[in-house]
Amino acid sequence: MSHVYRAVGWNRQKRIYDLTLAGGVGLYLTLFVGLGILFHPQATAETLLIRALGTCAFLLLHIILMIGPLCRIDDRFLPLLYNRRHLGVTMFLLGLAHGLFALFQFHALGTLNPMVSLLISNGSWGSLGQFPFQSLGFAALIILFLMAATSHDFWLATLTAPAWKALHMGVYLAYGLLVMHVALGSIQAHASPWLALAVGAGFVLVLGLHLTSAQRERVDDQKMDRPLFPPDDDGFVEVCKVGEIAENRARVICLSGERVAVFKYDGKVSALSNVCQHQNGPLGEGRVIDGCVTCPWHGYQYRPENGASPPPFEERVPTFRVRLEGDRVWIHPTPNPPGTFVEPATILGGDL
Repeated sequence: MSHVYRAVGWNRQKRIYDLTLAGGVGLYLTLFVGLGILFHPQATAETLLIRALGTCAFLLLHIILMIGPLCRIDDRFLPLLYNRRHLGVTMFLLGLAHGLFALFQFHALGTLNPMVSLLISNGSWGSLGQFPFQSLGFAALIILFLMAATSHDFWLATLTAPAWKALHMGVYLAYGLLVMHVALGSIQAHASPWLALAVGAGFVLVLGLHLTSAQRERVDDQKMDRPLFPPDDDGFVEVCKVGEIAENRARVICLSGERVAVFKYDGKVSALSNVCQHQNGPLGEGRVIDGCVTCPWHGYQYRPENGASPPPFEERVPTFRVRLEGDRVWIHPTPNPPGTFVEPATILGGDL
């Protein structure tokens, strides 16, 4: 979390992650070019570097697109989600280098401006064998540039979370453009069928993980949306038993169409909105750390009794009134304004 603007907020984990990422990228590029020289001595060093940068960026894009659904399936992948922005910026820089080298090699040696040459040199839009696939890569690079340029929390706060999220959903459009870019380029270059098979396998893997994640979330939604007991005279609704909530964790339920995270911690129960103010992350999938509900996506924290981030941070989420009757947890479905203090319900010894 950061309450002031900083270009990059590195911590020890991010330094280790970034060094590992840089080392992996460097090793991939070295091996690709080295093996290319060994097995394809007729290829120029420039061509091998262009291919190495492009394939590395495309591989990282697949990893980026798989992180989200993997985290929904198994929370052991959450550390990757925490650092996904650095992975995305690295992927964009590799793609940009690939595009610039290709632009120079294929369009900078003529009489036209390289960008003009890229856009008008091939007009065979209706031919599969002659389709200007480079234009597809250029369009994808523009989308990825917008995402990389707005990756900092400054832009998240400036654009607001919904607008920022909508912009960054453009990664799927960029992915589709790049799949076509690589597939058409492979066809036109009469490349080995292994490249086409690899692209197809990557697409199937990404699609399969997203479908599996969506199915799991649909099942979870059905569980949360199951009929609850009717409200009592004060409007409170029975939602679960105390024993059904793990210590320092939450039970997520749906009240009046809104997801509510009911946390048990230090002999108390509190309820707050399940939606993190950072990137709409699922607070109910996080846990209480150092007295604060900690979002599993990027570590944003909120005090369970008032839904407010500890000073100097200013994020706040709505809270809900809670009461206990024996071992049963009752929640009032009307949310309080974000940051409103609600006295936690105290768990008696026999209700744990």
